[in-house]
Amino acid sequence: MATSARPDSVSETRQLTFELGHTPAHGEADFLVGEGNELAYGRIMAFPHWGDPLTLLVGPAKSGKSHLARIFADRSGAVFAGINDLEALARDGGQGALVVEDVDRLDYDEAGLFHLLNQCMRDHRPLLLTASEEVANWPLATDDVRSRARRATAFTLELTDDIQLSHMFVKLFGDRQITVDPKIIAYLVARMERSTEEVVLLVDLMDRLALAKGTAITRSIAAEALDQRQTAHGAQHGHEWENPDDE
Repeated sequence: MATSARPDSVSETRQLTFELGHTPAHGEADFLVGEGNELAYGRIMAFPHWGDPLTLLVGPAKSGKSHLARIFADRSGAVFAGINDLEALARDGGQGALVVEDVDRLDYDEAGLFHLLNQCMRDHRPLLLTASEEVANWPLATDDVRSRARRATAFTLELTDDIQLSHMFVKLFGDRQITVDPKIIAYLVARMERSTEEVVLLVDLMDRLALAKGTAITRSIAAEALDQRQTAHGAQHGHEWENPDDE
């Protein structure tokens, strides 16, 4: 049976629901390596022995891009560049490693990014880029940045199997210091909408449901969370257990 620390009273539970936060674990040991991310992970772990300076990580939200970026920063001492820092970083030059996250956002300085890519290629300056879309789909005004970005060694991050989704549940519950029975996670993975975003939503929903009830995360809470997500998706059928209440 799953166990985790829970408050003793309903009023305390409701208060904690609003006050308790959680800090994601972004250390090297916390990254879950699987079929869908092992090449990208290998690239980060190979630093500083890169044959070329530019690396691009492409994947959906919550796929691990930011986690890998933080691992890279820990290994390289890289600076995270803001959307308005690119031109100055290119102008100042140097070989200190950099990270530019979500580079396919609309509000990046396109000219600054162009100059920074040029400077990194010219001076062999390590630069890690992350994006949700392939380079071809970036919202760029010209092809100048696109042609430079295509020179980056690109890796796609995906969650491709049940094991990786299960690992993501374990990690996100662990970030909240919650231990959940593996049978509950297996049940969720078999019945949920298969996406990284859905894992995040289910973890948050189950944590809130358990806090409201003043209990650990049980099978019945998992079933209730799935039903609520099904309703949100407009589905008509529910999820049932044999003897779902193991409290």
